[in-house]
This record gives sequence, C-alpha cells and structure tokens, in this order.
Amino acid sequence: MAVSPTQVHAYIDGEWRDGSAARQRYTAALDGADLGDFAVCTPADVDLAVAAARAAQADWAAVPLLDKVDLFYRAYEICSAKNEPIAQAISAEMGKTIAESREEMVEYAWGHFRRAAEDMLRFRGQTLPNSETRTNTMRTQVAHYPLGVVGVISPFNFPVDIPAIGITYALIAGNTVVWKPSEACPGSTALYAEIFAEAGFPPGVFNFVPGCADAGERLVEHDDVNGIFFTGSTAVGRKISAKSGLKRLLLELGGNGPIIVHQDANIERAVEATITGCFYMAGQVCTAAERVLVHADVHDAFVARLLERTQELTLGDPLSESSDMGPLCNDATLSKVEAHIADARERGATIHQFHEQHGRLYPPTVLTGVTREMRIAAEETFGPVAPVMVYRELDEALRIANETEFGLNAAAFTENIRDSWRFIDGLQHGTVLINETTNYWDQLAPFGGAKASGIGRELSTDALLSFTEKKTIVFNVA
Repeated sequence: MAVSPTQVHAYIDGEWRDGSAARQRYTAALDGADLGDFAVCTPADVDLAVAAARAAQADWAAVPLLDKVDLFYRAYEICSAKNEPIAQAISAEMGKTIAESREEMVEYAWGHFRRAAEDMLRFRGQTLPNSETRTNTMRTQVAHYPLGVVGVISPFNFPVDIPAIGITYALIAGNTVVWKPSEACPGSTALYAEIFAEAGFPPGVFNFVPGCADAGERLVEHDDVNGIFFTGSTAVGRKISAKSGLKRLLLELGGNGPIIVHQDANIERAVEATITGCFYMAGQVCTAAERVLVHADVHDAFVARLLERTQELTLGDPLSESSDMGPLCNDATLSKVEAHIADARERGATIHQFHEQHGRLYPPTVLTGVTREMRIAAEETFGPVAPVMVYRELDEALRIANETEFGLNAAAFTENIRDSWRFIDGLQHGTVLINETTNYWDQLAPFGGAKASGIGRELSTDALLSFTEKKTIVFNVA
C-alpha cells in the first residue's frame, strides 16, 4: 500500500492558491520518502484569509440553522468517500498505524459533522425570572451569539480529528474559520479541507492556510480574530495565552496522565489498559499513560504480565495491516524520548525493550524502578514508554499522580467502589476513568484538562459555549 506524492494548496476565500513563500517538500515519517510539496502561507496570506473570514461572517451567521445543518450533512456524506485516502495519508505523514488512522477518521473526524450539527440543534438559551420587586414587567433572556472569526491551530498527532472538532463546532455556531494545520501533515489536512469546498460552503466561511510557525503566530496576534482553538504543548499554549490579547481561548495542552493499579485491581484488565495507554500511536497522544503507579502488593505480577504483552507487539510499517506500532512522527519527538530514557537509566531505572530501534521506529519500552525526580516521571515524554512506579497507600498514589503541572486524563483500577470515589474526588484531572485506559474519550462528553493541561472544554454542547458569546436580553413589557 502506498500514498502518491501530491501538491497541496491553500484555500482562501473560496479559491485554491499558492502561498507567498516558496513551496516546501514533506516526507514520510517512516523512511523520509518524498510525499509531495505544500503551499507555505506567510503572515500576509493569513491576513487575506482573516479578511475573507471577516467579510463572510455576518452573512454566514444569518444563514438559517437548518440550512447550515443541511450543509453539514452534505459534508458528512462527502467525507465518507474520503475516509480511506485521508487515513492512508495520515499514516504516511504522521506514522500512526493504518488501523489507528482509520479509527481517527471513521470513529472521530467523520462524525463531527453530524455531532456538531445535532449539538447545535439542542443548544438552548435561558429565560430567567427577574429580581425586580416593584414591578413584574421585566422579561430576561440569555441567548448565544457567534464570536466572529475563529483561528484553528492543530497538531500532528490527530491531524484531522482534532481540528475537525474546532472547525465544525465553530462553523455551526455561526463563526467563520481560518485553519492553520501542522506542517508535518499537509496532505491529509488538504484532503479534509476539500470537503468544505465540495460541500458548497460559501467563500470565506472556511479557509485553509498551510504554513509554518509564523503563520500560526499571525493568526494568534491578529486583531480581527476573535477566538483561538489550539491543541499542542503547554509551552506553546502559554505563549498563545500571552500573545492573544483578550481573545477567547480553547486550549488543549500537554498531559502526563497516570494509570493507577490498586492492590485489588483486575491485573489482566489493567495490563491491557496500560498497553493501550502507553503504546497506542507510539505514545504520541496527550492522554497517554505517562506514569504507571502500581501498588506494591501487585507490582511483580503486574510487571511480569506487562512485559509479556509488550514483547508481543509488532513494530513496523504504519501502512501494513499487521503493525501494532509505527514510527515516531519526527526527529524532535525521537530525541526527547531518547533523552528521557537516558536520564532514567542514569538515575537507576531498569529499561526493558524487546525490539531493535530502526530510525524513528522506537521500540515499546517498559521502565521499572522509576522515581519521581526522573524526567520521564515529571515531564511529558510523548513516546512509547511505560514508566512503572511503586506506591503503598492510596493517598500516596494521589500525591504522586497530582504532583506534576499537568491534569488531563487519569485512570485507576480497583474493584472497590469506595476507593473508586476516593480516586475520582482526589485526582486533579479533567477526566478520571475507573477500570479503563487513559486513552479513552467519549465523543458525546466534554473533554479538556485541569491545571496546565488546558483551558475550556471541547466536544458536546460545551464546545459551543467556547465558540459563542452570551448575550443577556431584557424587555420591559410595561
């Protein structure tokens, strides 16, 4: 199975065009094979896209909701024919397995057209009683209005699914969008952008500006952009927060989530959840289990089974149906993983690997004897690592789990309902999962992080709150 090289263009004000900078090549994560070239949009191109989005916004907001819904359903049907080619492009560019890329498209990205539309149909304002004591002639309502122009800046790990959330929910709420995708994945994101052109969205409503960091920076700082939806590192999220002025921000940032295996846990379930939590997409997921906290009473049994299952994983070509894990996306990610492993080894951890490393094909790695001062325990690694730590009391597990700056997803395995609620109440994370992997997120539930893992919530009607402004309306009917 192969992905043909392609040329990627920007889409601004209803037209496919080049960017102002020289086109750049993009390559396969696995072996550096040439995949094509892409338009590089400059800050000046971003200005054109924002101007188009601003000019189109009022008319788009005035389109009746049911007409918007019809457009979204048309886009859903068009996307159904593109799911497989987009999935193949994702695997080639980013390196996740073809099964994982199909999951991204079929389970997640495709459905956002319908979910966003249906959530908007259920989105409600309020009618409030009034506080006036001298008369009963006041009528107070709360309605939701679009922000205006929303900038979407997306990462390489879910190159289509994550931006699809921001794009669909922002558009259905009456905003217009300028999307700056990851430069690692221009082919897959351009295929997704084609859907909006083919579905008949009016010019300027949706704009696609592939480019580099300066394009994203311009979008963040632009005075005519009202909101930013960003997914990426906490470090970049902090920069966006500092530079964005008073824009509405929806930030989904880094994670260092724990899986906690309590003394009464079902070991087999906990091991399978750890395999998924640590090695799904080679660990390049913000919700990955980056620390595995295991009660001393079950540590040896858990580790023995975890090593058995890790040894069974197949590392290889992401476009092969038989691969369980593909390569890391880029050299920067690989370097960080290697640095964290080296630091852990120097500080006394034992490294368990069952495959040879070949370039960015980094083997699934279990570490035992991990302590809290190691970088792999304190920072986000973003690679296929399972750092195992030991605890003896539930409160100790909570202290370890909560001591990093992150708070995205956390999981705990226990058969005791009382202890379950101690974990739920005590873990300082946006999502707490009991007897389930950290790499589970429900498409109908709000998703986001606590502490330095983000601001706001995506998915469900909570996403619509992020992309709308509340307006209080008062009538005096006297």
